[in-house]
Amino acid sequence: MAAGSQAPEARGFRWKLVAPLVVWLAIYLWPVPSGLNVNQWHYFAVFAAVITGLILESMPVGAVGFIGLTVAGVAGYIDADPGKSLRWMLAGFAESTVWLIVGAFVFSIGYRKSQLGRRIALVLVQRLGRNTLGLGYAVAMSDFLLAPATPSNTARSGGIVYPIISNIPRIYGSEPGPTAGRIGTYVMWTAFAATAVTSSLFFTALAPNAAALAIAKKTVGVEVSWGQWFLGFAPLGILLMVLVPLLSYLVCRPEVKRSPEISEWAAKELTAMGPMSRNEWIMLGLIVLAMFLWIAGSSPDIHVPVLGSNFVNATTVVFIVISLMLVTGVIEFADIVSEKSAWEVFFYFTSLLTLASGLNEIGFIKWFATEYAKPLAGLSPSTAMLLLVALFFWIHYFFSSITSHAAAVLPVVLAVGSGIADLPVTTLAMLCMYSLGLMGVISPYATGPAPMYFGSGYIGKGQFWAFGLIFGLLYFAGLLLIVLPWLKVS
Repeated sequence: MAAGSQAPEARGFRWKLVAPLVVWLAIYLWPVPSGLNVNQWHYFAVFAAVITGLILESMPVGAVGFIGLTVAGVAGYIDADPGKSLRWMLAGFAESTVWLIVGAFVFSIGYRKSQLGRRIALVLVQRLGRNTLGLGYAVAMSDFLLAPATPSNTARSGGIVYPIISNIPRIYGSEPGPTAGRIGTYVMWTAFAATAVTSSLFFTALAPNAAALAIAKKTVGVEVSWGQWFLGFAPLGILLMVLVPLLSYLVCRPEVKRSPEISEWAAKELTAMGPMSRNEWIMLGLIVLAMFLWIAGSSPDIHVPVLGSNFVNATTVVFIVISLMLVTGVIEFADIVSEKSAWEVFFYFTSLLTLASGLNEIGFIKWFATEYAKPLAGLSPSTAMLLLVALFFWIHYFFSSITSHAAAVLPVVLAVGSGIADLPVTTLAMLCMYSLGLMGVISPYATGPAPMYFGSGYIGKGQFWAFGLIFGLLYFAGLLLIVLPWLKVS
């Protein structure tokens, strides 16, 4: 009886483990498409198998990515030289974005150990916790207020918003796992979906925005001011900031709808906590320092003498603050070592970042974009533009870096668009640039903060992919139905 009860689980595990291998073998044996060589096609087979494994949760996500990276490296798909192949495999571990994500997890430790995160969460719950929807709006507005002056959405959402809101679900008895649906899933997804919107709404809310504008200016002569950027996206951006908490509420369906007694309880808990402790004040000061340095790092008009430069890398800021947290005793090094979720995300995102960049390095992305664009020459300008924007948006499933996406795909899309008679290239460029923040919602690796929310335990792995597709479709529809007509008349 016992053996029989375990059989279905065993069969399910084997099926999920075999499925990525089936995907890999099917693509591997499929005839190589014209324009690609065997090496490029077989590398894509490995990438597709890894994505399948992530979607099905065949193994822990870090293990899936690590195995895929190892296979690609040993096979020499990027470089036949073993030494160079190994250097490619390890390159992702030196990526600044990866360490920014790990740093955000460490910030969470500081919020948690100092009790500052609990205090801020209790204040939010006391004032807005009578209504779950109101709590969602508070979370979204937190990102909205920080976005114009924080050019890294990983620093903003991962380093500031996430560590605070991760304390809120526990107040309602919602923990990662079986009780996540009480309110945790809703709070986490609202925060993640909101940062995708703010990243597109403000030119200075996402670092790749500047890179994309530079590409657009060089390729087709498009030049946009901060105000023009905001006004062009505002009709959709402001509407989404109003709708995202409500849409998340409908999609996530939190079990806790109203809880007036929680607000009263939060007030009592704040009283019991008493005045802010030494470590809380230190943690607050360090976060203010981090925000200042993040803002300083994006502004050529702010000079930071102690660092000897006008520009401070966002990840360097994380190292500075973590070092100060250790020196002041807010956290201990053992806390960092034992933060399992941070290191799981580290291996997962590093592997995916490296594998996705490999698609671009071997020329697969350029081939895909060019092949997709070939049939557009005979279409009407409007249809061609819609299809080009669709390509630019949805091809992001192949990327784990918005910057590399913009660098690899935007020049191709703009070049194709400029070759089609009567196609408004400026409008095409603006729609593609506005896509950069929005497309970050579609997958667990699409943008910097995604691995944090994916690894929080509050959003199920299957849920993340499903929610990402739903919100991706809504955001993409908004681009076409609201932003496109607005750009034509403005």
